[in-house]
Amino acid sequence: MIKNRILNLQEILNDNEAFLVTSGSNRFYLTGFNSSAGTVVITKTRAVFFIDFRYFEKAKSTAGSCEVVLYDKGDKGIYEFCKSEKIKCIFVESSFVSLTQHKHLSDLFSGIEISKDNLLDLSINKMRAVKSADELLCIKQAQALTDSTFDYILPRITAGRTEREVMLDMEFFMRGLGASGVSFDFIVVSGKNSSLPHGVPTDKKIEKGDFVTMDFGALYNGYCSDMTRTVAVGNISEEQQRVYDTVLKAQTTACGAIKAGKVCGDMDKIARDIIYNAGYKGCFGHALGHSVGIDVHESPSLSPNNKDVLQLGNVVTVEPGIYIENKFGVRIEDMVYVTEDGCINLTKSDKNLIIL
Repeated sequence: MIKNRILNLQEILNDNEAFLVTSGSNRFYLTGFNSSAGTVVITKTRAVFFIDFRYFEKAKSTAGSCEVVLYDKGDKGIYEFCKSEKIKCIFVESSFVSLTQHKHLSDLFSGIEISKDNLLDLSINKMRAVKSADELLCIKQAQALTDSTFDYILPRITAGRTEREVMLDMEFFMRGLGASGVSFDFIVVSGKNSSLPHGVPTDKKIEKGDFVTMDFGALYNGYCSDMTRTVAVGNISEEQQRVYDTVLKAQTTACGAIKAGKVCGDMDKIARDIIYNAGYKGCFGHALGHSVGIDVHESPSLSPNNKDVLQLGNVVTVEPGIYIENKFGVRIEDMVYVTEDGCINLTKSDKNLIIL
């Protein structure tokens, strides 16, 4: 499967062109090897993974899609390889390579054009957007660990515990289940802090009457999961109930509309119209969702102005929210797999309001 990704990229190249891949996520996608360094160079006929001594031995036994070469000459060794292959133009990851790095490559790779075209980004993003069966299995397992963590933490969310304590409890449990890491820094916010869509867990103690919003995900075999649940502690007000019900309606309606061939921005509009028509215009300030895979945020996104069309094999989140400044907020997020007839919800946790 990984070898096919290399072949797909080689079909795009002309004989004197090459792709230079340096970002960690794309390196992993093209080699199956996770490392903090390394460069993949793809030409029309060859794929070479330049890796330093720290990873060299392991890479030789893991990265079967590429020739593995010891990175002992720095970028000079890559330049020498490109010259030997008669490369005249190199495409880099335009969204990842900084202006300083681009200038460094242009200065070093004398006689070779370092293109500013985004051909490499577009090509890899297009492939990564559609998940293979193996990728889907990893994402499902990551989500299973996330669902289990939610089940674990529910009885442990009590008045008097701090947001930070709950967050640490969740992460420790998730790693103990077998997660290789977390998809991102967990969000656990309560009471007034829950009006912050990406609030950071603090030493604030959870109180009766609070909403507690938890946004979290596991990393498994290099793939991410992402879910959000909002629960209540003790009794809640009529306003809190109304907001929760509105978000839930927006979320389930949007999930029901998603399928291959639908426009991403139209999915956002479905949820946004429900929230705005309920009187909460201006309280939903982020996109409906995003794709998930090796990175927790990938393309395409379910954002208002996105004209991209959903494809069979996309994995996207559906996460509308309402945030009332200095009062409280609610977000509900599932991760779904797009099919020709609809979508398969990969998130199994209950999303009806749970009052603890």
